[in-house]
Amino acid sequence: MNLADLNKIARAMTAPGKGLLAADESGGTIKKRFDAIGVESTENSRRDYREMMFRSKDAMSNFISGVILYDETIWQDAADGTPLVKLIEQAGAIPGIKVDEGTQALPNCPGELVTVGLDRLAERLAKYYERGARFAKWRAVIDIGHGIPSMTAISVNAHALARYAALCQQAQIVPIVEPEVLMDGDHDIDRCVEITTRVLNKTFQELRLQRVALEGIVLKPNMAIPGKKSPTQASIAEVAEKTVRMLKNCVPAAVPGIAFLSGGQSGEDATAHLDAMNRIGGLPWPLTFSYGRALQAAPQKAWAGKTENVAAGQQAFTHRARMNSLASKGEWTADQETKKAA
Repeated sequence: MNLADLNKIARAMTAPGKGLLAADESGGTIKKRFDAIGVESTENSRRDYREMMFRSKDAMSNFISGVILYDETIWQDAADGTPLVKLIEQAGAIPGIKVDEGTQALPNCPGELVTVGLDRLAERLAKYYERGARFAKWRAVIDIGHGIPSMTAISVNAHALARYAALCQQAQIVPIVEPEVLMDGDHDIDRCVEITTRVLNKTFQELRLQRVALEGIVLKPNMAIPGKKSPTQASIAEVAEKTVRMLKNCVPAAVPGIAFLSGGQSGEDATAHLDAMNRIGGLPWPLTFSYGRALQAAPQKAWAGKTENVAAGQQAFTHRARMNSLASKGEWTADQETKKAA
């Protein structure tokens, strides 16, 4: 393992004014997204949609540091035969790959899940590295509900995250460590902080136990946000203040950068929250974005599967990427949302 190189990539992934595009939706998830815009999900339509984003030169060169790909996508070629990973590299961004294989029910823990995919991961990582991937992603899912999460669910998911991270570093790939406390449910913001704190503490304990070099990872956490069904929603300022305090309590300064997941927030909410955190300042790590829906909902709608809408889709993608770039520097304002991308 060359830690200096891993650290360099992790820093590039969270460089000032740049963040990650999560384009790693599973087949089932992207089908739901395409159904919503009336587009059939086929291998070609999925490729065309992602190619549209990867060819958005302004967005990819100026605001996107890297792209998380799905297994299907990393092996695909663009319509002109150029490998999609090459399009990403040509734009100056770093290709990455989602390596977990989804979730399974956790035995003896009703309603809880564990992420799987460690079997043969070392072999897969070697192939992904050869293809051009320089970072990977593994998502652990923790739900808040009546009597959950259990310490069992938190422990096994943290253990798997750390095993994955150790295998990535061995393969000279930067692991994105993503322990996601879901925003489903009716819990308030303080319950989210309590559970996320427990999850982060356990995750870093496991990372240390398994000798993962913290200088060679990127953390992808959820923000401190009340559940969608909570009667008490939180202001932008409260989300920012409580998230920053939580991270300061849990995340070692050795971590090169933090790239938040959007977790079902609207595009504008995810941007506003990130901006408010960066305005607080005084943090040992950069805070940026690793958004899926919050970057893609607008371009998906604008594109709607039509060739003649590619430019409109790229414009919508560039606008959202620019807004999040500003937020990552604490320079976003709500009135900029009304100005369309050039």
